[in-house]
Amino acid sequence: MISDNKSIDSDFYDNSGYHEINASHLRDFNSRFQKYRVEKIRDIYDPQSTDVVVDFGCGWGTFCWAFASRVKSVVGVDFSERSILLCNEQLNKWPYDNVTFLHGDARRTNLPSEMCDLIIAADLFEHLYPEDSRQVIGEAFRLLKKQGHFSIWTPHRGHIIEILKNRNILFKKDETHVDYKSMQVLIEMLERAGFRVKKHYYAESHIPGFNTIEGIFSKLVPCLRRRIAILAYKP
Repeated sequence: MISDNKSIDSDFYDNSGYHEINASHLRDFNSRFQKYRVEKIRDIYDPQSTDVVVDFGCGWGTFCWAFASRVKSVVGVDFSERSILLCNEQLNKWPYDNVTFLHGDARRTNLPSEMCDLIIAADLFEHLYPEDSRQVIGEAFRLLKKQGHFSIWTPHRGHIIEILKNRNILFKKDETHVDYKSMQVLIEMLERAGFRVKKHYYAESHIPGFNTIEGIFSKLVPCLRRRIAILAYKP
């Protein structure tokens, strides 16, 4: 249990077993959940073969592997040293010459300005405190070329699963989800940073059967809106 006064930082992700405990569905890139994530990120924006892609909060490298054969190059960025170690171990097994991993802070990556065409932030913003989120969005704006795209994918706090999880009912609360953002809050932060939003919508979950119900009724029933999807671009 994390103390209410203690913030969750890179040390937590490096030393708590976060990347191993209850993470089999994330370490298995062929799991239903990982295939769902990749499909949904491609639904937001499917990069072109000439694109340079940066994945903020790359975790296990899911999107780096998914897009490696489809784009010019991919850079995975994570402030967890453990994450980058695991990604580089996998890179040794899958020697893509257009994939690199950077142990760095998405608030200040030190990558060159206007160096990429697409930035992905999938399941990242719920792990960020409010001020960190503003800084990450600002860094994304700096890194993107003009007309470059920023894809965001994050849980909707009002979904029934998140409601239950946050009360430790049926599901265990994820203490690393330190600050859920609503769609409106994310759009406002993006626009304040200079982005323009191309599209935004709620997406269904990966659970068979239940996702059909979500797809039919989510417009009328907010607790069936599983994920927030946003595509913004740098004008």
